[in-house]
Amino acid sequence: MKERLVPGHFAAALRWDRRGVGLVGDPSQKGARSVGLAALITWLAAVLAGLYMLTVWLIENDVTGEHAARSQLRVPVILGHLALAVIGLGVWAAYLVLGRGLLAWASVGTLTAVVLLGLTMFARWLPVYRAPALATAPAVLTGPGRPAGTALPAGGTPAAGQLFAGPAESHFPVAVICAHGLLACATLVLVVLTALGVGGG
Repeated sequence: MKERLVPGHFAAALRWDRRGVGLVGDPSQKGARSVGLAALITWLAAVLAGLYMLTVWLIENDVTGEHAARSQLRVPVILGHLALAVIGLGVWAAYLVLGRGLLAWASVGTLTAVVLLGLTMFARWLPVYRAPALATAPAVLTGPGRPAGTALPAGGTPAAGQLFAGPAESHFPVAVICAHGLLACATLVLVVLTALGVGGG
């Protein structure tokens, strides 16, 4: 007959890590290891979705601002988000192998920073998504050296059929953004649960 989970079992699933900080879950326990591996998978999937969006952004981004609206996403935020996500993934993999509590909580802190940077970019992407779609300007040559489709009247307002395309992030598939966000949130929950030893036994 299966034992009921009581507070004593939860406490037993935790151990004091001499090299780490505070109480951490033992990744060698079957339940905790399963949750930890699930976190590793969702983390990797979130990184892959992020790399896909980064590729789209790099392809669509017009740094000159002549053919499209300037991107609302800041390069340092993008690079910091990606770098912390990859580094944190490596730290989490090391925790699953070595079982050191310091690595577990370092992963929690790193992933929290990743999620906060992601929310910052999401907040800057929302107005782009809600903005009405702009038609791409037709190929109109306005003079030597001027790019096609960038003619503006004297008043500075785009003429009919002469509107600029949206910024690079307007090309992000909504489904990929939603999947990326859900995977990141699920990963954070799984990482915290593993670090606390929930599921161990």
